[in-house]
Amino acid sequence: MKLMTKSLFNHYKKFLPITLETPEVTLGEGFTPLVKSINLSTKYKCDIYFKLEGCNPSSSFKDRGMFMAVSKAIEKNKNKIICASTGNTSASAAAYGAKYNLETIVIIPSGKIALGKLLQAMAYGAKIISIKGNFDQALNAVRDISDSLNLEIVNSINPFRLEGQMTGAFEIVDELKSSPDFQFMPVGNAGNISSYFKGYNIYKSENKILDIPRLMGVQAEYSAPMVDNKIIKSPKTIASAIRIGNPASSELAKEAILKTNGQFLKVSDKEILDAQSILAKEEGIFCEPASAASLAGFLKYIDTNNDYINKKIVFILTGNGLKDPEVAQKNLKSEIINTSSKMEDITNAIISGKSSNFFKRFF
Repeated sequence: MKLMTKSLFNHYKKFLPITLETPEVTLGEGFTPLVKSINLSTKYKCDIYFKLEGCNPSSSFKDRGMFMAVSKAIEKNKNKIICASTGNTSASAAAYGAKYNLETIVIIPSGKIALGKLLQAMAYGAKIISIKGNFDQALNAVRDISDSLNLEIVNSINPFRLEGQMTGAFEIVDELKSSPDFQFMPVGNAGNISSYFKGYNIYKSENKILDIPRLMGVQAEYSAPMVDNKIIKSPKTIASAIRIGNPASSELAKEAILKTNGQFLKVSDKEILDAQSILAKEEGIFCEPASAASLAGFLKYIDTNNDYINKKIVFILTGNGLKDPEVAQKNLKSEIINTSSKMEDITNAIISGKSSNFFKRFF
């Protein structure tokens, strides 16, 4: 049996805020696949890569920063952690809390969290509090009560979260042996794009890369405070992970876009669902809707630009498609062909692609 020996904590220790008093925390996060596209690269005449952050232990990119936030919480002798969440943060925090014997409190907006994510937090034993309000109100509540109850906040307003998440940039460069020309990624609370910007800057200062990629942040049409340059009081989108109207790291994200000659884009829910389907059916990658926003943003960008041709482009796919099974079930349907167990009927079904007359009457 081969034991896990490599961790982000140890592998990138020299770049992280780790001291002799900082305990190692890991669930095996990081080192996620960077998959080269075949079909879309050919179709769009560029080199496309997908960073599969859904391969992290709790199936989203949040683990990449959570290990560092939890490590520093333990270093400060905290025994309780808290977060507001649209889903992925709650699953990640609860997973690390379970392993390291920390009570995990999760505040969620009622009815606005994907089923797969909520089930994870429940399975890990988190204390879940559902409020009548949106994510921004949940996060404000977390800020207000954390000090009085001696709770460590593990949302991305915790700077150690962003320190851990910047390792994604390190991994991309380590694998490609250079920086990409473009990086498209979804933007919700805006911490992740800020983290990648910091990671690329560190690698540039270490002379590991010459240039930082153009960072392209993608938001949903009715949850696009960075694009519209205003707080969205009632954000709406099918992509629950980016249904945020007042990003906590907005200023850092603006700096990342400005200094990389990047851009904020917004896409419709239909464009997000179309991109999710394309990734699944043309690349064999099933990601959650928010992740697919990155590809939707690219497809919108190339409608009016051609500077992407022959370039190296990375898409950050932040979470696994099974995180939000309800959206997938409703929108990514394939016809099920019903027939009997007879070999002749099965053969006819394969050839014709149609259910037998008998089964049509019942299905």
